[in-house]
Amino acid sequence: MISKAIRLARVGSGSELAAALLLVLGFPCVMLAAIIPSLWFFVAAVAVTYLADQFLHQRSSYLINRLAKVRAGLSIRFLLRQLLLVLLMARMGLADQTVFYVTVAALLAFYGLQAPHGAMVTLLRLRRKLPIVTRNIDLSGYVRIPDAPPRRLLERSAEKMLHLDVFAVLGVLVAIGADTPGFAYAGLAITLVLAVVYLALLIPHLRPSRLVPPADKVLEGIDRWLTDYKPTVMMYFSGSSDSAYQVNMWLETMSQLEGRPVIFLRERNIVPQLGPTSVPVVCVPGSVHLMNLDLSSVRVALYAANVGKNIHMLRVPTMKHVFIGHGDSDKLASVNPFSKAYDEVWTAGRAGRDRYALADVGVRSEDIVEVGRPQLAPIKTGNARTGNPIPTVLYAPTWEGWDDNPGNTSLLLAGENIVRKLLDAPEPVRVIYKPHPFTGTRSAKAKAVDARIVALIEKAAAARAADPRWAKEASSHAADQAAASAELQRIEARLAELAGGTGDGQDEAEGSRDSLPDPAREAEAARLRDEWNTAYWRSFGWWEHKVITGPAPRLYDCFNESDAMVSDISSVVSDFIASGKPYAVTDSASLGKDEFKRQNTAVRAAVILSNSAEELDELLAAVADPAADALAEERRTLKEYLLGPDEPTSMQQFDTAVQNLAAKSLARNAGVERRLAETEQAPGLDDTPVGG
Repeated sequence: MISKAIRLARVGSGSELAAALLLVLGFPCVMLAAIIPSLWFFVAAVAVTYLADQFLHQRSSYLINRLAKVRAGLSIRFLLRQLLLVLLMARMGLADQTVFYVTVAALLAFYGLQAPHGAMVTLLRLRRKLPIVTRNIDLSGYVRIPDAPPRRLLERSAEKMLHLDVFAVLGVLVAIGADTPGFAYAGLAITLVLAVVYLALLIPHLRPSRLVPPADKVLEGIDRWLTDYKPTVMMYFSGSSDSAYQVNMWLETMSQLEGRPVIFLRERNIVPQLGPTSVPVVCVPGSVHLMNLDLSSVRVALYAANVGKNIHMLRVPTMKHVFIGHGDSDKLASVNPFSKAYDEVWTAGRAGRDRYALADVGVRSEDIVEVGRPQLAPIKTGNARTGNPIPTVLYAPTWEGWDDNPGNTSLLLAGENIVRKLLDAPEPVRVIYKPHPFTGTRSAKAKAVDARIVALIEKAAAARAADPRWAKEASSHAADQAAASAELQRIEARLAELAGGTGDGQDEAEGSRDSLPDPAREAEAARLRDEWNTAYWRSFGWWEHKVITGPAPRLYDCFNESDAMVSDISSVVSDFIASGKPYAVTDSASLGKDEFKRQNTAVRAAVILSNSAEELDELLAAVADPAADALAEERRTLKEYLLGPDEPTSMQQFDTAVQNLAAKSLARNAGVERRLAETEQAPGLDDTPVGG
């Protein structure tokens, strides 16, 4: 019942729910105490409302926003408390005394100070917000960005200002109890003085020299930087913060391209989610601002997702536009008809070309270029097994998708069967469960199944830890695991230092100013992430089941730590094929083995599972004995068909494709200029004599 109430209230915990209830019930109690009147009841009820309010704000509870939507926002709650304090004074017989009128006047004055305070804070925030956000760009010679005001002045500023009334309320209540007006005057004076001091602390930061320049000046500075840098190839991306992985997977590829790469983002919330990179990053949320930037030097624009805001860049004719996507799979999204809007579509291998031909969505074969998958370089290839005494099977289902098609994910119909089958296998295996980041974001049922699978794996992990059969292994590895855990802490601390280059307390403008490219720091961070990955897998036993969520360890690291994988129709399957290891794919829509293979290229070398997962024995047999791996040769053939040849490397293929298309862009632009020049030199209609 309590957990259901927490979900319905959309609060994060039982303590938040309790605080919310106390806040809601507290105000009627304050009113009742004022009417009775009862000083001590009033004191207790007011204290509860203050503490509950403070707690919910510290937790950034969803309920705080909901109260504002129903006209019970922060200012109203504080004003109501003050009005009820005045009512208490009247009911206690103080309405005809000087202290009553002084209290009313002081509280009105305090409330009046909220307006200039709110105006100054709003102005500071607006004038500290750049029309663009940058990373890895030295703006010092292009845009003047002064230091931000101290965070403590602007963070939760309205709450801090309003809470200054505590001194006034406390003083008045003590004055009522002690029958000494001096306490009220002192408390009211402290509240007003502190409020004025707060305003005085904000005023110096409103000087023009402490504010960032107007938007037009900032955009002029960015234009000058673009003119000096002359970017040649652009990664363009728009999407929600949850989709940041789609651009992150291309960061290393962008850094290795010949020429001068740049990354253009359209949403501010993507910037903090961006992975480590030294490539210049420009985030331009406004479409008008974007359209007015000088991008004449860009020859190739790469798009990782089909989204509506792509049109803002596709309108630029001086560059060639390429859809590269964020994965290679047999999903319908991989043959989106919108793809014909691009000059070229790049696929990993021949399979992508054939996929578009079968779909017949208007993408011509001559506009498709096979470039491999540069991101797959970290995957250990050649059917490299882990070599552990028991095999590891990775279950990496995709998410539920935007509709209720049963073929979207195995999670709903087969997920629990798959996990139970693996956990109950006659010969022990280790299970790693890594769900898609979007799992449960649209479907409550998928979220519930995911939770049950996590519970199953955690229960099995606890049972294995208590099993005497594994006690010897646990004992012999305890020292190494402790050392690995200590190593993880050291690496994470150093990574936090490297990631904290912009410093705590900086606002977005300072982040743009101070986030400069540092190849040495980036190289160290890359090395440390590899060390972290090694230490992470050493920090627990090769026999321990594991649930992995979040960005680390990366999916490809999970590939390398697994002997086989179970997944769904998604780019995960195509990527895993690069390893050469056995894999299984679930026919969740019950198409039948032959039809499933006909429709989905990536499963042609897979063990096909029904929703009961009975066929998992075949996968486990192939893992246990390579001689029983009947699909090994088919996987090798399918790998080249899906992902292209091993030589030249995918990175070389990708870079060559960029340079070839850049040459086409240059040729197109030169041709346009030549034709325009010829048109200007040719006689026009105005040269023809009238009536001639």
